[in-house]
Amino acid sequence: TLYMIFAMFMGLVGFSYSIMIRLNCIWMFLSGQLYNVIVTNHALIMIFFFIMPMVIGGFGNWMLPLYLNIPDMIFPRLNNLSFWLLPCSFLMLVISSMMSMGAGLGWTMYPPLSNIGHMTQSVDFCIFSLHLAGLSSIIGAINMITTIMVSRSKMMTLSRMSLYL
Repeated sequence: TLYMIFAMFMGLVGFSYSIMIRLNCIWMFLSGQLYNVIVTNHALIMIFFFIMPMVIGGFGNWMLPLYLNIPDMIFPRLNNLSFWLLPCSFLMLVISSMMSMGAGLGWTMYPPLSNIGHMTQSVDFCIFSLHLAGLSSIIGAINMITTIMVSRSKMMTLSRMSLYL
């Protein structure tokens, strides 16, 4: 449930960034660098803080115990750590956009564009933010794989399980 609430909030934050992008296309009130920072933050928030936590964390943690007919995941504290790394990661992304001129890299963070004209601290914070989000996904995946391997019934072999899992 926390994943769903967090993802919905991040969806609203990402949507507000898209509104700022559209307003800037109408009135041009931002500098080029600030526009790039907003586009970068919009893309990173929508991909790594809205879609992935909603689909993998939210629906995965909700449907996997139902599918396996168990009350909860095998390691609930590991699941908790996986969730709480996401707000920390988002905080790092916000800090990266507030440092000096921000990291206007685009969501691909293409190396020639990320090396020229950007402060290294803001780029480093942005990349570290994505590393924390990736660590959160890896920890959640470890918990899901362990839950599948340990909690499934003996009659349910891996070849009989749904490909979704």
